[in-house]
Amino acid sequence: MTLSFAKYVVLPALPGCQDTPPVPTKIIAALCICMVTLVNCVSVKLATRIQNIFTVTKLVAVVIIIIAGVVKVAQGHTQYLATGFQGSSTSVSDIATAFYSGLWAYDGWNNLNYITEELVNPYVNLPRAIMIGIPLVTLCYVLINLSYMSVMSSTELLASEAVAVRFGDHVLGPAAVLICLFVAASTFGSGNGTTFTAARISFVAAREGHLAEVLSYAHVRKLTPMPALMLNGSLAICMVSLADIGSLIDFFSFAAWMFYGATMLALIIMRWTKKDVYRPYRVPIVIPWIVLLLSIYLVAAPIIQKPQVEYVYACLFIASGMF
Repeated sequence: MTLSFAKYVVLPALPGCQDTPPVPTKIIAALCICMVTLVNCVSVKLATRIQNIFTVTKLVAVVIIIIAGVVKVAQGHTQYLATGFQGSSTSVSDIATAFYSGLWAYDGWNNLNYITEELVNPYVNLPRAIMIGIPLVTLCYVLINLSYMSVMSSTELLASEAVAVRFGDHVLGPAAVLICLFVAASTFGSGNGTTFTAARISFVAAREGHLAEVLSYAHVRKLTPMPALMLNGSLAICMVSLADIGSLIDFFSFAAWMFYGATMLALIIMRWTKKDVYRPYRVPIVIPWIVLLLSIYLVAAPIIQKPQVEYVYACLFIASGMF
Protein backbone atom coordinates (compact mmCIF):
# COMPACT_ATOMS: atom_id res chain seq x y z
CA MET A 1 0.00 0.00 0.00
CA THR A 2 2.81 2.43 0.79
CA LEU A 3 4.46 1.75 -2.57
CA SER A 4 1.16 2.58 -4.26
CA PHE A 5 0.94 5.73 -2.15
CA ALA A 6 4.45 6.71 -3.23
CA LYS A 7 3.68 6.18 -6.92
CA TYR A 8 0.64 8.45 -6.76
CA VAL A 9 2.68 11.09 -4.94
CA VAL A 10 5.59 10.97 -7.40
CA LEU A 11 3.64 10.82 -10.69
CA PRO A 12 2.04 14.31 -10.50
CA ALA A 13 5.54 15.75 -10.07
CA LEU A 14 6.70 14.03 -13.27
CA PRO A 15 4.14 14.89 -15.97
CA GLY A 16 4.46 12.73 -19.05
CA CYS A 17 6.47 10.09 -17.20
CA GLN A 18 5.06 6.57 -17.56
CA ASP A 19 7.24 4.87 -14.92
CA THR A 20 8.09 6.20 -11.48
CA PRO A 21 11.81 6.27 -10.57
CA PRO A 22 12.42 3.49 -8.03
CA VAL A 23 14.64 5.31 -5.51
CA PRO A 24 12.34 8.30 -4.76
CA THR A 25 9.36 5.94 -4.75
CA LYS A 26 10.92 3.64 -2.17
CA ILE A 27 12.07 6.57 -0.01
CA ILE A 28 8.55 8.04 0.05
CA ALA A 29 7.10 4.60 0.81
CA ALA A 30 9.51 4.20 3.73
CA LEU A 31 8.60 7.66 5.04
CA CYS A 32 4.92 6.73 4.78
CA ILE A 33 5.56 3.59 6.84
CA CYS A 34 7.38 5.65 9.48
CA MET A 35 4.50 8.12 9.59
CA VAL A 36 1.69 5.59 10.03
CA THR A 37 3.78 3.66 12.56
CA LEU A 38 4.33 6.86 14.57
CA VAL A 39 0.62 7.70 14.45
CA ASN A 40 -0.32 4.25 15.74
CA CYS A 41 2.34 4.46 18.48
CA VAL A 42 1.06 7.83 19.68
CA SER A 43 -2.66 7.13 20.02
CA VAL A 44 -5.28 4.55 19.09
CA LYS A 45 -7.91 7.29 18.87
CA LEU A 46 -5.73 9.36 16.55
CA ALA A 47 -5.17 6.33 14.30
CA THR A 48 -8.90 5.58 14.11
CA ARG A 49 -9.78 9.22 13.42
CA ILE A 50 -7.24 9.36 10.60
CA GLN A 51 -8.68 6.10 9.29
CA ASN A 52 -12.19 7.56 9.25
CA ILE A 53 -11.04 10.72 7.45
CA PHE A 54 -9.15 8.84 4.75
CA THR A 55 -11.99 6.35 4.34
CA VAL A 56 -14.29 9.25 3.44
CA THR A 57 -11.62 10.51 1.03
CA LYS A 58 -11.43 7.06 -0.54
CA LEU A 59 -15.19 6.97 -1.04
CA VAL A 60 -15.08 10.39 -2.73
CA ALA A 61 -12.47 9.09 -5.18
CA VAL A 62 -14.55 5.98 -5.85
CA VAL A 63 -17.66 8.06 -6.55
CA ILE A 64 -15.77 10.40 -8.92
CA ILE A 65 -14.33 7.50 -10.93
CA ILE A 66 -17.66 5.66 -11.12
CA ILE A 67 -19.61 8.76 -12.20
CA ALA A 68 -16.99 9.59 -14.83
CA GLY A 69 -17.19 6.02 -16.14
CA VAL A 70 -20.99 6.10 -16.28
CA VAL A 71 -20.84 9.33 -18.28
CA LYS A 72 -18.37 7.82 -20.75
CA VAL A 73 -20.48 4.68 -21.21
CA ALA A 74 -23.59 6.84 -21.71
CA GLN A 75 -21.68 8.71 -24.43
CA GLY A 76 -21.11 5.41 -26.25
CA HIS A 77 -17.53 4.61 -25.19
CA THR A 78 -18.00 0.84 -25.03
CA GLN A 79 -15.46 -0.37 -27.58
CA TYR A 80 -13.09 -1.76 -24.95
CA LEU A 81 -15.90 -3.31 -22.90
CA ALA A 82 -17.15 -5.16 -25.99
CA THR A 83 -13.93 -7.17 -26.34
CA GLY A 84 -14.73 -9.25 -23.26
CA PHE A 85 -11.98 -11.73 -22.42
CA GLN A 86 -10.34 -11.52 -25.83
CA GLY A 87 -6.62 -12.23 -25.61
CA SER A 88 -6.81 -13.63 -22.08
CA SER A 89 -4.53 -16.46 -21.01
CA THR A 90 -5.99 -19.86 -20.16
CA SER A 91 -2.86 -21.10 -18.38
CA VAL A 92 -3.60 -22.63 -14.98
CA SER A 93 -0.66 -20.83 -13.36
CA ASP A 94 -1.48 -17.49 -15.02
CA ILE A 95 -5.03 -17.68 -13.69
CA ALA A 96 -3.69 -18.41 -10.18
CA THR A 97 -1.27 -15.47 -10.24
CA ALA A 98 -4.05 -13.27 -11.63
CA PHE A 99 -6.09 -14.32 -8.60
CA TYR A 100 -3.18 -13.17 -6.43
CA SER A 101 -3.44 -9.62 -7.74
CA GLY A 102 -7.24 -9.62 -7.74
CA LEU A 103 -7.71 -11.13 -4.29
CA TRP A 104 -4.96 -8.95 -2.81
CA ALA A 105 -7.22 -5.96 -3.46
CA TYR A 106 -9.81 -7.58 -1.17
CA ASP A 107 -7.39 -8.81 1.48
CA GLY A 108 -8.61 -6.28 4.02
CA TRP A 109 -11.58 -8.60 4.59
CA ASN A 110 -9.68 -10.35 7.39
CA ASN A 111 -8.28 -7.29 9.19
CA LEU A 112 -11.28 -6.91 11.46
CA ASN A 113 -10.69 -10.41 12.84
CA TYR A 114 -7.40 -9.27 14.38
CA ILE A 115 -8.95 -6.56 16.54
CA THR A 116 -12.02 -8.34 17.94
CA GLU A 117 -10.79 -7.54 21.47
CA GLU A 118 -11.26 -3.84 20.69
CA LEU A 119 -14.69 -4.17 19.06
CA VAL A 120 -17.92 -3.31 20.85
CA ASN A 121 -20.18 -6.40 20.89
CA PRO A 122 -18.03 -8.35 18.38
CA TYR A 123 -20.47 -11.28 18.20
CA VAL A 124 -22.94 -8.97 16.46
CA ASN A 125 -20.75 -6.31 14.86
CA LEU A 126 -18.07 -8.55 13.31
CA PRO A 127 -20.45 -10.61 11.09
CA ARG A 128 -22.46 -7.47 10.34
CA ALA A 129 -19.37 -5.55 9.22
CA ILE A 130 -18.23 -8.41 6.98
CA MET A 131 -21.67 -8.97 5.43
CA ILE A 132 -22.06 -5.25 4.67
CA GLY A 133 -18.46 -4.39 3.85
CA ILE A 134 -17.45 -7.14 1.42
CA PRO A 135 -20.46 -6.86 -0.94
CA LEU A 136 -20.15 -3.05 -0.90
CA VAL A 137 -16.42 -3.13 -1.70
CA THR A 138 -17.00 -5.76 -4.41
CA LEU A 139 -19.66 -3.60 -6.06
CA CYS A 140 -17.40 -0.53 -5.95
CA TYR A 141 -14.44 -2.43 -7.43
CA VAL A 142 -16.52 -3.86 -10.27
CA LEU A 143 -17.92 -0.44 -11.14
CA ILE A 144 -14.45 1.14 -10.98
CA ASN A 145 -13.02 -1.45 -13.35
CA LEU A 146 -15.93 -0.94 -15.74
CA SER A 147 -15.15 2.78 -15.62
CA TYR A 148 -11.50 2.13 -16.43
CA MET A 149 -12.45 -0.12 -19.34
CA SER A 150 -14.76 2.54 -20.75
CA VAL A 151 -11.73 4.64 -21.78
CA MET A 152 -8.72 2.29 -21.62
CA SER A 153 -7.85 -0.87 -23.50
CA SER A 154 -6.69 -3.89 -21.53
CA THR A 155 -3.19 -3.39 -22.95
CA GLU A 156 -3.01 0.20 -21.74
CA LEU A 157 -4.48 -0.74 -18.39
CA LEU A 158 -1.94 -3.50 -17.79
CA ALA A 159 0.97 -1.32 -18.92
CA SER A 160 0.11 1.50 -16.53
CA GLU A 161 1.79 1.65 -13.11
CA ALA A 162 -0.95 3.93 -11.79
CA VAL A 163 -4.21 3.12 -13.56
CA ALA A 164 -6.22 5.85 -11.87
CA VAL A 165 -3.78 8.48 -13.18
CA ARG A 166 -4.18 7.28 -16.76
CA PHE A 167 -7.95 7.24 -16.29
CA GLY A 168 -7.84 10.80 -14.98
CA ASP A 169 -5.76 11.91 -17.97
CA HIS A 170 -8.40 10.48 -20.33
CA VAL A 171 -11.43 11.84 -18.50
CA LEU A 172 -10.50 14.86 -16.39
CA GLY A 173 -7.58 16.39 -18.28
CA PRO A 174 -5.66 18.90 -16.11
CA ALA A 175 -7.89 18.04 -13.15
CA ALA A 176 -6.46 14.50 -13.16
CA VAL A 177 -4.15 15.59 -10.35
CA LEU A 178 -7.21 15.40 -8.07
CA ILE A 179 -7.41 11.67 -8.75
CA CYS A 180 -3.76 11.34 -7.72
CA LEU A 181 -4.43 13.15 -4.46
CA PHE A 182 -7.53 11.12 -3.67
CA VAL A 183 -5.88 7.79 -4.46
CA ALA A 184 -2.77 8.76 -2.48
CA ALA A 185 -5.01 9.56 0.48
CA SER A 186 -6.84 6.27 -0.02
CA THR A 187 -3.65 4.19 -0.02
CA PHE A 188 -2.29 6.12 2.97
CA GLY A 189 -5.48 5.28 4.87
CA SER A 190 -5.18 1.63 3.88
CA GLY A 191 -1.58 1.61 5.09
CA ASN A 192 -2.68 3.13 8.39
CA GLY A 193 -5.42 0.52 8.83
CA THR A 194 -3.10 -2.35 7.99
CA THR A 195 -0.50 -1.03 10.45
CA PHE A 196 -3.17 -0.82 13.15
CA THR A 197 -4.38 -4.40 12.69
CA ALA A 198 -1.08 -6.13 11.82
CA ALA A 199 0.55 -4.98 15.06
CA ARG A 200 -2.19 -6.75 17.00
CA ILE A 201 -1.14 -10.07 15.44
CA SER A 202 2.42 -9.76 16.72
CA PHE A 203 1.14 -8.42 20.05
CA VAL A 204 -1.19 -11.37 20.67
CA ALA A 205 1.28 -13.94 19.31
CA ALA A 206 3.88 -12.69 21.79
CA ARG A 207 1.31 -12.73 24.59
CA GLU A 208 0.59 -16.38 23.80
CA GLY A 209 4.31 -17.21 23.83
CA HIS A 210 4.79 -17.62 20.07
CA LEU A 211 7.07 -14.58 19.71
CA ALA A 212 9.50 -12.71 21.95
CA GLU A 213 7.86 -11.48 25.15
CA VAL A 214 8.91 -7.88 24.51
CA LEU A 215 6.43 -7.72 21.62
CA SER A 216 3.56 -8.24 24.08
CA TYR A 217 4.37 -5.00 25.90
CA ALA A 218 2.16 -1.92 25.59
CA HIS A 219 3.02 1.68 26.42
CA VAL A 220 2.13 2.36 30.04
CA ARG A 221 0.20 5.58 29.29
CA LYS A 222 -0.74 5.44 25.61
CA LEU A 223 -1.72 1.74 25.78
CA THR A 224 -0.42 1.12 22.26
CA PRO A 225 1.63 -1.99 21.33
CA MET A 226 4.77 0.02 20.50
CA PRO A 227 7.29 -2.86 20.23
CA ALA A 228 5.02 -4.77 17.84
CA LEU A 229 4.37 -1.64 15.80
CA MET A 230 8.07 -0.85 15.51
CA LEU A 231 8.91 -4.43 14.51
CA ASN A 232 6.25 -4.47 11.79
CA GLY A 233 7.34 -1.05 10.56
CA SER A 234 10.97 -2.15 10.33
CA LEU A 235 10.04 -5.31 8.40
CA ALA A 236 7.82 -3.30 6.04
CA ILE A 237 10.64 -0.86 5.28
CA CYS A 238 12.96 -3.77 4.49
CA MET A 239 10.38 -5.27 2.13
CA VAL A 240 9.68 -2.09 0.17
CA SER A 241 13.42 -1.46 -0.08
CA LEU A 242 14.21 -4.85 -1.59
CA ALA A 243 11.27 -5.60 -3.92
CA ASP A 244 8.69 -4.09 -6.25
CA ILE A 245 4.91 -4.22 -5.93
CA GLY A 246 4.49 -7.29 -8.17
CA SER A 247 7.05 -9.35 -6.26
CA LEU A 248 5.60 -8.32 -2.90
CA ILE A 249 2.08 -9.27 -3.99
CA ASP A 250 3.27 -12.69 -5.20
CA PHE A 251 5.27 -13.24 -2.00
CA PHE A 252 2.46 -12.12 0.27
CA SER A 253 -0.38 -13.87 -1.57
CA PHE A 254 1.42 -17.20 -1.80
CA ALA A 255 2.15 -17.17 1.95
CA ALA A 256 -1.28 -15.81 2.86
CA TRP A 257 -3.18 -18.51 1.00
CA MET A 258 -1.07 -21.18 2.65
CA PHE A 259 -2.22 -19.81 6.01
CA TYR A 260 -5.82 -19.43 4.87
CA GLY A 261 -5.83 -23.04 3.69
CA ALA A 262 -4.30 -24.27 6.94
CA THR A 263 -6.90 -22.30 8.89
CA MET A 264 -9.76 -23.84 6.91
CA LEU A 265 -8.31 -27.33 7.41
CA ALA A 266 -8.07 -26.72 11.16
CA LEU A 267 -11.65 -25.46 11.24
CA ILE A 268 -12.93 -28.53 9.38
CA ILE A 269 -11.05 -30.90 11.69
CA MET A 270 -12.31 -29.13 14.82
CA ARG A 271 -15.89 -29.27 13.55
CA TRP A 272 -15.60 -33.06 13.80
CA THR A 273 -13.32 -33.46 16.82
CA LYS A 274 -14.83 -30.74 19.03
CA LYS A 275 -18.50 -30.80 18.15
CA ASP A 276 -19.70 -29.61 21.56
CA VAL A 277 -17.54 -26.48 21.80
CA TYR A 278 -19.49 -23.21 21.93
CA ARG A 279 -19.08 -21.26 18.67
CA PRO A 280 -20.15 -17.59 18.59
CA TYR A 281 -19.64 -17.59 14.80
CA ARG A 282 -20.68 -20.54 12.68
CA VAL A 283 -20.86 -20.91 8.90
CA PRO A 284 -22.06 -23.82 6.74
CA ILE A 285 -19.30 -26.44 6.46
CA VAL A 286 -19.35 -26.18 2.66
CA ILE A 287 -17.77 -22.70 2.83
CA PRO A 288 -14.54 -23.84 4.57
CA TRP A 289 -14.28 -26.72 2.07
CA ILE A 290 -14.56 -24.30 -0.88
CA VAL A 291 -11.92 -21.98 0.60
CA LEU A 292 -9.63 -24.94 1.34
CA LEU A 293 -9.83 -26.23 -2.23
CA LEU A 294 -9.28 -22.73 -3.61
CA SER A 295 -6.25 -22.31 -1.31
CA ILE A 296 -4.72 -25.57 -2.52
CA TYR A 297 -5.14 -24.47 -6.13
CA LEU A 298 -3.70 -20.99 -5.54
CA VAL A 299 -0.65 -22.40 -3.75
CA ALA A 300 0.03 -25.43 -5.95
CA ALA A 301 -0.69 -24.15 -9.48
CA PRO A 302 2.03 -21.45 -9.66
CA ILE A 303 4.66 -23.76 -8.17
CA ILE A 304 3.92 -26.57 -10.62
CA GLN A 305 3.68 -24.57 -13.84
CA LYS A 306 5.72 -21.42 -13.22
CA PRO A 307 7.98 -21.61 -10.14
CA GLN A 308 9.46 -18.31 -8.96
CA VAL A 309 12.03 -17.41 -6.35
CA GLU A 310 9.39 -15.49 -4.35
CA TYR A 311 7.68 -18.79 -3.54
CA VAL A 312 10.94 -20.19 -2.15
CA TYR A 313 11.35 -17.11 0.04
CA ALA A 314 7.78 -17.50 1.29
CA CYS A 315 8.33 -21.16 2.20
CA LEU A 316 11.59 -20.33 4.01
CA PHE A 317 9.87 -17.48 5.85
CA ILE A 318 7.06 -19.76 7.01
CA ALA A 319 9.45 -22.57 7.94
CA SER A 320 11.55 -20.17 10.04
CA GLY A 321 8.57 -19.64 12.32
CA MET A 322 8.18 -23.37 12.98
CA PHE A 323 11.56 -23.87 14.64
